[in-house]
Amino acid sequence: MTTANEGSPGRSGEPEVTIDELATRVGMTVRNVRAYASRGLIPPPRLEGRTGYYGEVHARRLQLVRELVDRGYTLAAVEKTLLARPDDTAGHALDLLEVIDAPLRTVEEPEIVSVATLLALSGLERDENLIDRLVELELAERRDDDQLLLRQPTVVRAGTQAIAIGLQPDTVLSMLPVMSEHLRAVANLFVEDVREQIWQPFVEKDMPDEQWDAILRVISVLMPVAGQAVLSVFRRELAEAIAEAMGDELDQLAGPGDSASS
Repeated sequence: MTTANEGSPGRSGEPEVTIDELATRVGMTVRNVRAYASRGLIPPPRLEGRTGYYGEVHARRLQLVRELVDRGYTLAAVEKTLLARPDDTAGHALDLLEVIDAPLRTVEEPEIVSVATLLALSGLERDENLIDRLVELELAERRDDDQLLLRQPTVVRAGTQAIAIGLQPDTVLSMLPVMSEHLRAVANLFVEDVREQIWQPFVEKDMPDEQWDAILRVISVLMPVAGQAVLSVFRRELAEAIAEAMGDELDQLAGPGDSASS
């Protein structure tokens, strides 16, 4: 009798591996693989004698379990989700997670700068309060007394430019929570609309295989489309707010009688 080894085809023709090799491939311990198998999170292996052999379906399933657990889902929630659709492969779910993660990978990398450089960009002398607030807002973290790790370099640099033109540091830093709150509300609107109008009808049709590509395309374009719309609207609203404020200032300079007659 010929036994399977790593990379050898099973009866289905796909390469099969032992549980030790499977654990290595998916970055888990053998103990965890056995635990997930005992909970029904992966299908039984193909047995030859006392040895079980695992294929691509097992690897994909375990990769999905690991991804979901790493994202903060409890094992009970993962188990409930996977067991509710035991005939589905993990491939579509992994593709979906890949699409969701793709925009995050384009986000800028953290950047190390000196405190002196940051203060120079802001046009400030030593200001521990500014540094403390950046850390508090999770925009930066201290590496040591002289260096910071900027988590969102573009946001921080924009803030330093605003401070450099004359705005108070507290004023600039107080804008971030306000912007985050309002933009999160806008983001929720986009997501809920897609969820209600596209995702839920897809689920109600039992997630047909032939529609998965279309769903993935929708989700992949959601962020750039939403981002472009938000930026365009914000620029318009900012221009109108500036024009309105300048109009008010000119009216005050002209005096009450002059503004009424113009």
